[in-house]
Amino acid sequence: MKKIIKINVTKGIFFIEVPDAKLYVLCGCPADSVKHLMKRGLILSREENNVIFETGPNAVLLSDVLVQNGNFANLAEFPVLQMLYKQGMIIPGHPNNTGNKPMLIGLKEQVDAQMQYIYRGNYGLVSKEEIMATGVSSADAHEIMRMKLKFAFGKIRHAEELLDHVMVYDQEVEIKNGVYIKRLKLNEYEFSYQGDTAIVNMNLGRSESYETPYPLGFHNIKRQYFAVIHSGEGDGWNTNHPCMSSILMFQGLVYLIDAGPNVLGSLMALGIGVNEIEGIFHTHAHDDHFAGFTTLMRADHRIKYFATPLVRASVAKKLSALMSIEEKDLTEYFEVHDLEFDTWNNIAGLEVKPVLSPHPVETSIFLFRTLWENGFRTYAHFADIVSFNILEDMVTEDEHALGVSQEFFQKIKKTYLQKVHIKKLDIGGGMIHGLAEDFREDQSEKIILSHTSTELTNAQKEIGSGAPFGMVDVLIPTALDYMNQYAINFLQSYFPGIPMHELKILLNNQMLTFNPESILIRGGVVNQDVYLVLTGNVEQIQTSLGVHNVLTAGALVGEIYGLDMSPSPVTYRAINFVRALRLPVDLYIEFVKRNQLNNDIRQLQNNREFLQNTGLFGEVVSYPIQNKIAQSMRIVSFATNQELHSIPNQIISMVKNGCLERIWDNKVCETIKSGNFFGEENVIFDTQTLFGMRSVAETLVFEIPGNVLLDIPVVRWKLFEAYQKRLKLINTARQKS
Repeated sequence: MKKIIKINVTKGIFFIEVPDAKLYVLCGCPADSVKHLMKRGLILSREENNVIFETGPNAVLLSDVLVQNGNFANLAEFPVLQMLYKQGMIIPGHPNNTGNKPMLIGLKEQVDAQMQYIYRGNYGLVSKEEIMATGVSSADAHEIMRMKLKFAFGKIRHAEELLDHVMVYDQEVEIKNGVYIKRLKLNEYEFSYQGDTAIVNMNLGRSESYETPYPLGFHNIKRQYFAVIHSGEGDGWNTNHPCMSSILMFQGLVYLIDAGPNVLGSLMALGIGVNEIEGIFHTHAHDDHFAGFTTLMRADHRIKYFATPLVRASVAKKLSALMSIEEKDLTEYFEVHDLEFDTWNNIAGLEVKPVLSPHPVETSIFLFRTLWENGFRTYAHFADIVSFNILEDMVTEDEHALGVSQEFFQKIKKTYLQKVHIKKLDIGGGMIHGLAEDFREDQSEKIILSHTSTELTNAQKEIGSGAPFGMVDVLIPTALDYMNQYAINFLQSYFPGIPMHELKILLNNQMLTFNPESILIRGGVVNQDVYLVLTGNVEQIQTSLGVHNVLTAGALVGEIYGLDMSPSPVTYRAINFVRALRLPVDLYIEFVKRNQLNNDIRQLQNNREFLQNTGLFGEVVSYPIQNKIAQSMRIVSFATNQELHSIPNQIISMVKNGCLERIWDNKVCETIKSGNFFGEENVIFDTQTLFGMRSVAETLVFEIPGNVLLDIPVVRWKLFEAYQKRLKLINTARQKS
């Protein structure tokens, strides 16, 4: 009988069971890994001594790299919370509180980063001084710390008090009770116990991504003047629904409220591309509202980040701990806009008021409004809140005791109960979430109950509505055609200086809707139309070259092959509902000739086509940005077996054709072929590579100035991901030398 049981949970996630050693290891912990375990029946409800609790892992094996294919690979916060609270490891008097602690296993840098990230995820800012550094007065900082310490049972505990850890190098090491683990290579580990072994490989394939544990379907969403798309009403444990979140549409622009786990899957289901997002309003740093940050870093522009300085500081410290970057680097990926508490902040006509909400970490609830007939129309997004009875139990008039004042309690209660048009509520219950019953007398026109892992009870249904994924509440309908405005903006950016009367030749064409999974242009066929993508996502597939990219709004699909009247080697396929402007090829060719654009387009054509077929730039779908990159590219050549004695400063080098080798200690560590790149360490961190470089054959390389790329979050993110993977190669080579 096998001593070790290995279960393939989903892409990049495995479960190792060693029952005789009482060891159960979650291998890989991307977003929603706990939900995947629940769906597979690997977490079950049990009862012992009249106590109901959950089973599950008691250890987590971390990925060697923080990110894989643009998504966080290590998000251990919710798996650890499941062990501490759902399994009962930390609950006094619980049958599972035996002195054992959750365990993190992995490379030192990943374990250290996860320990700090979990620490910040539990507490946010941890001192009065950190709170005051955000501009909060000494008196208010004192009140916030009184409240935080009450939630924390009187003490801020360092991660080492809650967690055990095992550092893994390349030598075999014991986990516990005779179970050993050995690192074989990047993200591959071997478990052994009493002569039995099992190997897990947590690497994702190039075109693979972590899977969503729940089906969402596809929704064709009309852009409105002021409306709310309900994009998730579950919590971190709900296996059937995304975590609580909303998407605001205002004057044709798209704003997120929070970015929870698998937010990219939610956006895909709603037909919204990452590049369409204007900004995000952020409530707080818990993973069920934070884990989707990498999705927002995959845009071709810095998305606007709206939060109070208090919340922003908490988020920056957690992101810094998780990614091992400086806190100030938040501004490298986002355009940061600070909001003022208890004030209507005007965001280009959309007014937002953040209000401090009692929670273990710094949290804002939001009210949004805009002017309309008969006054303002208002939407309230209340995540996360606390129940009135819990908050009232925290009231104390002793200003030095832990808790809150009566005045603060009354202010929060009044804020929670104020009348609005639409109010979405956290009703998760327990010590840190709200209760539906508190809002039974609320006079708001519509109440939506959210942030729960269970179905609504009949009593709750009497108080508020549900909101299936993709449902839209329109506060102010639109009388404008936003599709036409999108088309104008894209064409003006692509053809700067061309008169509007000429652009109207293209604009006066049909707007089409493509259903999910339908083909726009088939590979091997001469396309008769070019499509300007206005909303939605389009796959670009060329299997023979291993190309699979996702294009979003602003892409001109089929332009190059349409101009040449040649068969497209690439298939373009709608992922979700896609709205596009159809441009007949013969008309488009005539437009190019009339405006003498042929030379300009041809000059950039080859460079841009090369960029589109690379992993680094394939998702940079905004044509103005692609053109900017293409115009900056310079080609250099290397003879066979030529040594590259120095790498150009602040340059990303991409192999056009040929092949290069990276050398460490006279050994080949990596082969760089067409479409791959090097130089990321110099561009991101201003440090020279430690590898030697040598051309294997005659090689052509495009050199791209780093300053052109660093304002493109998706490119910066992929450079950072490549840097992390190559850093592991250096460490591995050092250990073997």
